[in-house]
Amino acid sequence: MRFPLALLAAAITAMPAIAMDPATHRDEVQQWREARAARLTAPEGWLSLVGLHWVEPGTHRIGSAADNDLVLAVGPAHLGTLALADDRITLSLADGVDAKIGDGDARVGALAPDSSGAPTIVRFGEASFSVIERGGKFGLRVRDPQAKTRTGFAGIDAFEIDAGWRFEARFEPHPPGRTIDIVNVLDMLEPMNNPGVVVFEKDGKEYRLEALDDTGDGQLFLIFADRTNGKLTYGPGRFLYAPPPVDGKTIVDFNRAYNPPCAFTPYSTCPLPPPENRLDRAVEAGEKKYAAAH
Repeated sequence: MRFPLALLAAAITAMPAIAMDPATHRDEVQQWREARAARLTAPEGWLSLVGLHWVEPGTHRIGSAADNDLVLAVGPAHLGTLALADDRITLSLADGVDAKIGDGDARVGALAPDSSGAPTIVRFGEASFSVIERGGKFGLRVRDPQAKTRTGFAGIDAFEIDAGWRFEARFEPHPPGRTIDIVNVLDMLEPMNNPGVVVFEKDGKEYRLEALDDTGDGQLFLIFADRTNGKLTYGPGRFLYAPPPVDGKTIVDFNRAYNPPCAFTPYSTCPLPPPENRLDRAVEAGEKKYAAAH
């Protein structure tokens, strides 16, 4: 969701933390944190990742046996063959293998990547994989509910909930169609939709965060770094979502700042904070460093 410049008055200033009943705020954040933990620990959540395999053009044997071209951490010894040509990946299941391509019964099928919005899931037993696309490259993201990262999950530590880190922020829209280059942990550069910037005030100082639109539903995705990184919080930075702006304003609540998947698994491709989103202050709110980090 984007708002025309006419909706924003030039005289609007950054807003400080807005008053809210502390008990109500605490309950809301606690419920969000419980839902966050449930998503993270779900059978197909981030903690179930056991592999990320980049696919080169050509035909490749795939399975858990060592003689495959792409050796999976789980699944049948010889799952089948995978072909990449003209930015299209096709899987042919081996005879007799108990596996399923998407929701159909076909033994050969094209695999839609996550960039399509509806990736094809290939299932074999409890495990599965899907195709991701990053910077024009394709990879297999493999999941197993019995992954040690999931079965040995150590829980999430966080700062005490503090309504002083909840702000009514001003939203300054950029021209429609603007993008910003974002680097991920694999040093891939990808342009992402950049609808505008959020502006808030803390202790008399104004701060700005470039917002991304990665969902298409109007939510503002904020990737930020601060002076707690590497000490109290995850080194590269943290994530935070703000609701779609209304009348040029949104809510930025750092109590809901959370660790990216890369804090828990080496098989994710997390985006990193752009230089504009490196805050020159300690944000002592939200999730702390994961105790059992890989």
